[in-house]
Amino acid sequence: MITKTRTTKETDITVSLDINGTGKNNIDTGVGFLDHMLESFSKHSLIDLDVSCKGDTHIDDHHSVEDVGIVLGSLLAEAIYPVKNMERFGSANIVMDEACVSCDLDLSNRPFLVYELDVHGKVGQFDTELVEEFFRAFALNAKISMHIIELRGKNKHHIIEAAFKSVAVAIRRATAKNERVGIPSTKDVL
Repeated sequence: MITKTRTTKETDITVSLDINGTGKNNIDTGVGFLDHMLESFSKHSLIDLDVSCKGDTHIDDHHSVEDVGIVLGSLLAEAIYPVKNMERFGSANIVMDEACVSCDLDLSNRPFLVYELDVHGKVGQFDTELVEEFFRAFALNAKISMHIIELRGKNKHHIIEAAFKSVAVAIRRATAKNERVGIPSTKDVL
């Protein structure tokens, strides 16, 4: 388990993770829907994850959601770089009832995000625009190239949860051990 803490005027966050875990988690961000998504992420990535966030949710959930993405992404980067004896590339299509979301990613050490989810409004009290904020903060700080594409769907909850699960499974596949690949780059460094 590795741990990172980040404290600002808006949030106080501690995240611990083990990328070689079993999906155990203890999540308390103060944002219920984000907790649900991170629990699902942990379970399907097999990353053991503890997240504690005290944020200025009396204003709104934006700072908590984005800052958790920052800390989680930077901690994942610490756990995977330099990439060696890992698959590097991961992909997953996840179905949740009528929804299907694809994630393709590269542990490239070159951050990029393509985000194509058609979710607007709210799921419960959660502003769906914050999903993109989370994934942008996560991808940029994890230094991964990540494409999250909605293939179909109507229910916002299903679409968003399928996105978190597709990212989780793609990360699980990309971080899978493979001694044969050594450093998976023609440059000999990632």
